[in-house]
Amino acid sequence: MAAGEKPRERWRIGTEHEKLVYRTADHRAPSYDEPGGIRDLLLALTEFGWEPIEENGTVIAMAGADGTVSLEPAGQLELSGAPLENLHQTCAETGRHLKQVKAIGERTGTAFLGLGMWPDKRRDELPIMPKGRYDIMLRHMPRVGSLGLDMMLRTCTIQTNLDYASEADMVQKFRVSLALQPLATALFANSPFTEGKVNGFLSYRSHIWSDTDPARTGMLPFVFDEGFGYQRYVDYMLDVPMYFVFRDGRYIDAAGQSFRDFLKGELPALPGERPHLSDWTDHLSTAFPEVRLKSFLEMRGADGGPWSRICALPALWVGLLYDQGALDAAWDLVKGWDMEGREALRNAVPKLALDAPLPGGGKLKDIAGEVLAIARAGLTARARLNASGDNETIYLAPLDEIVASGKVPAQRLLDKLAGEWGGDLSRVYEESF
Repeated sequence: MAAGEKPRERWRIGTEHEKLVYRTADHRAPSYDEPGGIRDLLLALTEFGWEPIEENGTVIAMAGADGTVSLEPAGQLELSGAPLENLHQTCAETGRHLKQVKAIGERTGTAFLGLGMWPDKRRDELPIMPKGRYDIMLRHMPRVGSLGLDMMLRTCTIQTNLDYASEADMVQKFRVSLALQPLATALFANSPFTEGKVNGFLSYRSHIWSDTDPARTGMLPFVFDEGFGYQRYVDYMLDVPMYFVFRDGRYIDAAGQSFRDFLKGELPALPGERPHLSDWTDHLSTAFPEVRLKSFLEMRGADGGPWSRICALPALWVGLLYDQGALDAAWDLVKGWDMEGREALRNAVPKLALDAPLPGGGKLKDIAGEVLAIARAGLTARARLNASGDNETIYLAPLDEIVASGKVPAQRLLDKLAGEWGGDLSRVYEESF
């Protein structure tokens, strides 16, 4: 984690986004190996310079200049973008990726849906992708929560990964982003349907995390404790139960076992062996809190969405976290919240979004405009211009509209269902990228 520290001039922006893949003919989720299915979609990316990544002879991802295109457990397609210097590059990267997969989809009869969750699919209607770690996770999830399989099979997210300069800088960024993660969840709430019906939530994807696995999710109260730093996060991760160990090209099931035992050579799955640094790196990727620390910080609160909102999420967090004045202003806004209030806000947001109650009174929508103003000031101070002379604040426009209208994306979908769609939820597929 200390090795992840970078001076400001080397700070980068990493953006990850997932989307649902469906057959245009019948809205079915395609399997991995059917003609025109997920494998064919991946391999067709070679036309654009991407190269296959294999696991035991099976193509599971594609690598290229724009990062990695990989598979989520039920075939959700993810771009893990390259580390980039500014948001103009981020949005261009996203645009290139979507243009490429849409061109492939036109030939294969597939298309892509930007939602936080499948609106109409049961778990048993979804395919499973051939990745070894997923087999282990699919077996383990039902042991520790009732909604973990939904997380794996039915959800999509947008995520932003950002750098820090020092341990103190990491701590301030972690605290601000963790406290405000419920605002991102609210602004991007986009999963109001389950199995063809209104589910009573605006971000059901966020609700799913509340009963996935309490040992590896949540708001991490210790981040706000005095003295928090790298060591405390390491202690937390040592207590997060393991999923697997990767050896000789295969995943060994270590679900529920202790990394502390692994350090002592006492792991039941690999008796007598001690971990490599790569094992620790793998283990860090198996915790799913609202903000995650590796050698950078990951913002994990947002539902999946269309192109404009994929650009808006990194705009929000870069604006808040990459300018010191903005970071200080954001901390001043949230530093008085107590942990009980932060937890209550996070728990209320999946249903209420911007109407969720704030710690100390009022509603989340009462500070949403102020937070966007802080982010706008941070982006303006960065002064990163595109060829037209625009700075990065242009990417906040979708969030400005949400705050001005008071309606998050899920509420707009619900309005359409009750209005122009005439109760026909299949019309949601008109929301494709």
